[in-house]
Amino acid sequence: MSKSSKKILVIEDDNVTRNLYLKGLEAKGFDTIGADNGLAGIQKAQERIPDLVICDITMPDMDGYNVLTTLRQDPLTAIIPFIFLTGSTTRADVRKAMELGADDYVTKPSTLDELLRAITTRLQKQATLQYWCTIQFEKAPKSPFAANTTASTVGVAVAVAVAEASGREAIIPDSSIFPCIPQLKEVFDFIEAHYHQGITLCDVAVAVGYSPAYLTNRVAKQTGETVNCWIVKRRMAGARSLLQNNNETVEKIAKALGYQDVSHFSRQFRQHHGLPPQAWRKEHQLGEQKQVTLW
Repeated sequence: MSKSSKKILVIEDDNVTRNLYLKGLEAKGFDTIGADNGLAGIQKAQERIPDLVICDITMPDMDGYNVLTTLRQDPLTAIIPFIFLTGSTTRADVRKAMELGADDYVTKPSTLDELLRAITTRLQKQATLQYWCTIQFEKAPKSPFAANTTASTVGVAVAVAVAEASGREAIIPDSSIFPCIPQLKEVFDFIEAHYHQGITLCDVAVAVGYSPAYLTNRVAKQTGETVNCWIVKRRMAGARSLLQNNNETVEKIAKALGYQDVSHFSRQFRQHHGLPPQAWRKEHQLGEQKQVTLW
């Protein structure tokens, strides 16, 4: 891990302590940012987007707890690792810090080495999480029918490829299942572009730059559903179209939608539709035939 590319924001109202930490971190190769109060710290965090924030708890006007709460509510700063500096070691204070979403705390007075160890640990954990999520996404099964398409055309590409394989005319699936929420457009665009690749919550979180926990809470608060629920809903919409408009096997359709196990797909489909895929297909294809006859 290259320290030279890591930006550390130190929010501390005591000038001597703040400057000591800033100079020490600079000597270790970090890019440092200083703030002498909570409001200034929030502003600099939002402007500079540091890789980690170190913040004193006891400060005038705005304490560290309020700084943390504000940063966790802003999508741009919500996942930045946050370390508290505190003169208190009481269980209640430590618990409050953790419940608000702090990643660690360092008691004062502390040496530069103690602070460096805490910083290194947090940055390594952040890097490990991002690496793991990236690997999981790269290992996700790719649809045998998938093309290199944009978010707006991927659903069409799957349907067209399946149709071509069976010698039938392609019928474009209805992918407009997502609510029109501008703040979540990036989330839904990513799901639309990759739902057929076996993506998970972690993949979406990495793509949009949020932590999985924060993204889950944000999407649930605005839609009433979880990210995983929206992934499944999009797959189910694709499943209905593919079952209704071609005669490919359920196993091939399951693979086209990112499922490694056809049994898992069938169970999930039945949970959402009350019928297994084959039975649903017969019922709806028969319904279409009757409608054509009436016309």
